[in-house]
Amino acid sequence: MTVTAGPFSHVGLLYSGDSEYLDGTIPYILEGLKHDEPVAVAVPGRNLGLIEAALGDAAAEVELIDMSEAGRNPGRILPGVLLAFANNRPGPVRIIGEPIWAGRSAVEYPACAQHEALINFAFTDRDLSILCPYDRTRLEDDVLADAERTHPILSGAEGDRPSPGYAPDAVVEKYNLPLPEPRSADAFRFDLGRLAAVRRFAQMRAEESGLAHDRVEDLVLAVAELSANSVLHGSGNGVVRVWREEGHVLCEVVDEGTLSDPLAGRRPALPGQLGGRGLVLVNQVADLVRQYLRPGSTVTRIYFRV
Repeated sequence: MTVTAGPFSHVGLLYSGDSEYLDGTIPYILEGLKHDEPVAVAVPGRNLGLIEAALGDAAAEVELIDMSEAGRNPGRILPGVLLAFANNRPGPVRIIGEPIWAGRSAVEYPACAQHEALINFAFTDRDLSILCPYDRTRLEDDVLADAERTHPILSGAEGDRPSPGYAPDAVVEKYNLPLPEPRSADAFRFDLGRLAAVRRFAQMRAEESGLAHDRVEDLVLAVAELSANSVLHGSGNGVVRVWREEGHVLCEVVDEGTLSDPLAGRRPALPGQLGGRGLVLVNQVADLVRQYLRPGSTVTRIYFRV
């Protein structure tokens, strides 16, 4: 398997089994190290162990990141992993990122697919290469079809080829879907004068739902950011709902504003930047963030594991 890196290269590696996985990743890493390019590997724990063992002493020259932790929330991967690594290193950079694996849940997957699509817009004109492995024997056919739409180049045992289905915009829109209604949820309407009250509401409901104390603080922080965004940048008011469902406490903020930038919350704030940190912070503290965007309405749903 040969992966060719260009000024900006986003390649989907379709592999089957450990041997193909290592054949597709290790030469890519070693080629980068040979040319003194910074290399990061952000993949799930088991695969991280395979790569580290195969690299031997060279593993010390690579930044190794467990994606099952760092990328638990897919919205955290761009600001907290990919851009965080690339922005601090000049010149060509190589990253292996595996945000989609067989253990991902159905509720997580739409955010994963949108993340892969948005990579193509986040790194335009950057001297950077990203290789994204996909296990073709364990992932569903529709996931592999999305991989073709989100990667301009596909690689595998047969070599590299252009993806005939490349259409990242279509994937972003495909998963911009209405979120299922909760069976039961407490709701609170807020405006500028009720921002403190909405934080108290979220805290009480999260505590009643059994969320751990430190995670209650995170949830309240996320609600504070989302509600403030609704007041300052949206319609000036909104509704927050909190409920428990399938091992998570969920909180949803709905307003009548329109979020037009699909990369909002996925770019790390620049030093000295005023504003623009709220959604990044929400992605950082939540276990999952899902959004449904349509003209005149933004729905943001955040998940916290109990």
